Amino acid sequence: MSTALQKKKRSEHSIGLLNGYFAYVIWGAVILYWPLLAPAKPLEILAHRVLWSLLVVAAILIYQKRVAALKVVLKNRRQRRLLLFASILISINWGLFIWASMNGHVLDSSLGYYITPLLNVGLGVFFFKEKLRSLQWTAIAIAALAVLVITLALGVVPWVALSLSISFAMYGYAKKLANAEALESLMIETMLLTPLAIGYLMWLQFNGGNTFFGYGLDHTLLMASAGIVTALPLLAFGVAVVRLPFTTLGMLQYIGPTIQFFIGIWLTQEAMPTQRFAGFVLTWVALILLTFDALRYSTKRQLARSNR
Repeated sequence: MSTALQKKKRSEHSIGLLNGYFAYVIWGAVILYWPLLAPAKPLEILAHRVLWSLLVVAAILIYQKRVAALKVVLKNRRQRRLLLFASILISINWGLFIWASMNGHVLDSSLGYYITPLLNVGLGVFFFKEKLRSLQWTAIAIAALAVLVITLALGVVPWVALSLSISFAMYGYAKKLANAEALESLMIETMLLTPLAIGYLMWLQFNGGNTFFGYGLDHTLLMASAGIVTALPLLAFGVAVVRLPFTTLGMLQYIGPTIQFFIGIWLTQEAMPTQRFAGFVLTWVALILLTFDALRYSTKRQLARSNR
């Protein structure tokens, strides 16, 4: 391999890492953004997130001259159905994430996104008939034990964490089956959700509950910036995903819930009894096993290719 080609590969890898870090740091820290939009309620914020995301993504699509690609996806009946399903799942995930950030469930959110990679592996067995390796089975079993420990400790199933995890994991699989580019798929998802968002905001307006223009310019601008907060990390992730190995992306995805964990401990100061902490520790052990297995499997595949 020539020196110039090696430099280019290193440069592409660095660009991918920077964008990956940016995406996951924003996704972790954004949990501090949603409470700033009070006194708006989570459903109103969700509606604005959909509308402003639609406008931002539409502007990017037009700027990048990808409207033709959008039309191709819109003509595909199977992709439309899958993206409709994806839009329902992401609206549940977005809405619940906003609610969690505004109602003292930051640690539940962190746990949910820690569980997601493990749930993804489990869903692969049911949806894609994948065969799990022994360490993957062990990781899933430990994660299930973690949920059980937290349930017994708190006396209630951690429904916020599980709902966030399940909705996001299922969203990922719907997107995987749809096989559409991130920008085009987000455009279609927000298009599908927009009528509901507009209808809800109109209902709020007629019932005196719309806060968009009622609390000063700062509040209005913060609400409108929801589209940027949604689109920017997604675009950065799109840059990263084509430049980094999936094993690297797999490790980067732990950045978001780790940021949320420390926010929950240090800033929002949520309760962390010993039993709850034990559940988190078990989840981390499961993720370490999962990451180790992924790295080992990736190394074996690379060695097998080089020996051909």
